[in-house]
Amino acid sequence: MSRSKRRDSKHRVLRNGESIRADGKYQFKYYVGGKIKFVYSWRLEPTDPVPKGKRPGPSLREMEKQIGKDFDSMIDPSQKGMLVIELVDRYLKTKTGVRPNTVTNYNFVRNVLAQEDFSCKKIGEVKTSDAKLFLIGLQDAGKGHSTIKCMRGVLRPAFQMAVDDDLLAKNPFAFQLAGVIINDSVTREAISKMQMKKFLKFVHDDNCYCKYYEVVYILFHTGMRISEFCGLTLNDIDFENHLINIDHQLIRTPDMALHVQATKTSAGKRKLPMTKEVEDCFRAIVEDREVTKPSSEGEVVQMEKAVDGYRGFLFLDDAGLPLVAMHWEHRFNNMVNRYNAIYKEQMPNITPHVCRHTYCSNMAKAGMNPKTLQYLMGHSDITVTLDIYTHLGLEDAAEELKRLAEVEQARKEQEKLDQNKDEDESGTIVAI
Repeated sequence: MSRSKRRDSKHRVLRNGESIRADGKYQFKYYVGGKIKFVYSWRLEPTDPVPKGKRPGPSLREMEKQIGKDFDSMIDPSQKGMLVIELVDRYLKTKTGVRPNTVTNYNFVRNVLAQEDFSCKKIGEVKTSDAKLFLIGLQDAGKGHSTIKCMRGVLRPAFQMAVDDDLLAKNPFAFQLAGVIINDSVTREAISKMQMKKFLKFVHDDNCYCKYYEVVYILFHTGMRISEFCGLTLNDIDFENHLINIDHQLIRTPDMALHVQATKTSAGKRKLPMTKEVEDCFRAIVEDREVTKPSSEGEVVQMEKAVDGYRGFLFLDDAGLPLVAMHWEHRFNNMVNRYNAIYKEQMPNITPHVCRHTYCSNMAKAGMNPKTLQYLMGHSDITVTLDIYTHLGLEDAAEELKRLAEVEQARKEQEKLDQNKDEDESGTIVAI
């Protein structure tokens, strides 16, 4: 006798793996790696109405179809229920051997993500539109462009890992960020040469901040990153050959630990030639450098401490540790505030990075070859350097045209002098 076919309350034949629970909910049983998996729905077909008081969702047959597609594309259907935050945690575990500040950025992104409802969304339910709307929502909530860029910088490779692991068929974050959110970040502008001269003169003449004059001058005239300057040791200043050796930087992690690590990029490793003025500033810093202090017993003790095997840093705090970027950023802020409290004509915000940007702009305005400037700045990509040239404004264009006009006028005057000289010489020959 043949086995009777199983049917639901509407007399529809149930397929293999389909069944109805006691509460009337449909379920489908399938196997992944020998383990039993289930999916559930209140509806068998897409056309079935959702029972009153029940949450809407895909029908059982739709879910079966998707499971079949996943199997066909070698995607594990059971893993599509992984949450976004779980995927990010899995991705971050693969990022070993990264720099301490990179770990800090990862943790920051992870903490921001954990506070969003998007983190509890199943990765299999995230569509490209969901990803875009999430980033747009972050900006609407007041998150800055850099924060959103960092967020996407983690989510995009994390979802790509899910694609590579056959958990997803498509990366929902594989889109250009520029067309989704507005870049409202404030560009750190270079200050003018006149502003630089006024600020340097103020620092030089101020009774309180004159002790920092050499540092300010060096940063304005070398373009070094502040982390590179903080990492300089006595061995990196070559007075004999008039060079600054840059092959490392000093950073401090959120747990207040100091580390010496490689430059930001491989291009950051370079040797900078020193002008006489820059060299004099370094000599003054070395001469004033203090590495000892009196103890409570009246004895002179060595206070300098090593960081990752490096000694001889130019500036030390009371504990004998080298000063870091934050120290100088605070001092620059205080100097600008003091300047603006004295003078009616206000000085814009000046930071160590503004000094670097100002140096780059000044060299570009002076006509330095872009490749040479790229080397001096330690830019890994020439487009970063060329971007400085494209940001020169109307005033710079007017100055350049004026300079070209002066060169052209000088050429014409020289031609006129040469012509008069030739005529004088020809007249002398005729007279003879």
